[in-house]
Amino acid sequence: MEKFVKLTGVAAPLPLRNIDTDMIIPKQFLKTIKRTGLGKSLFFEMRYDNATGAEIADFVLNKPAYRNATILVTGENFGCGSSREHAPWALLDFGIRCVIAPDFADIFYNNCFQNGILPIRIPQADVDKLMEDAQRGSNATVTVDLEAQEIRGPDGGVIKFEIDPFRKHCLLNGLDAVGLTMQKQDAIRTYEEKAASARPWL
Repeated sequence: MEKFVKLTGVAAPLPLRNIDTDMIIPKQFLKTIKRTGLGKSLFFEMRYDNATGAEIADFVLNKPAYRNATILVTGENFGCGSSREHAPWALLDFGIRCVIAPDFADIFYNNCFQNGILPIRIPQADVDKLMEDAQRGSNATVTVDLEAQEIRGPDGGVIKFEIDPFRKHCLLNGLDAVGLTMQKQDAIRTYEEKAASARPWL
């Protein structure tokens, strides 16, 4: 998993509440078990015209200023609905490494950390300020510093955020569940050798 230390990029404003995982990546795209290729279908029903398949020009990620956005600023209860891991996969494949909202659905929030995405919970007033900054387009970049636990706006303002220390450690070091397990591989190998010696019939 790619490390998350400091991210500077364009923040896309999506001022909607209760965006569920089916809105993030609709069910027809869940057949794949690959983590790549889903970015083009992110927010599919909001990004594309159902009849023609053409892009909807007014949707934020279709606007030239936000096509390379790496940060998403959005409303409360983001990621609610079904517990599909394809949702963070689609965000990551598009290029989104950080989602900032007042709060998140728990399963989506946990899945983000397992896929190298930093979900940040901050008060609504701070989200509103970042939303205003994001609406200025590609001329206003935002920096997210995980080590310092700070979000720095284009005008130099700083917003502090809280994060669980263990999850912070994992993101800073690029460790998902597999990576954490591999750190213990010597101890696992020693245990397996002892177990095989003690119970050779297994």
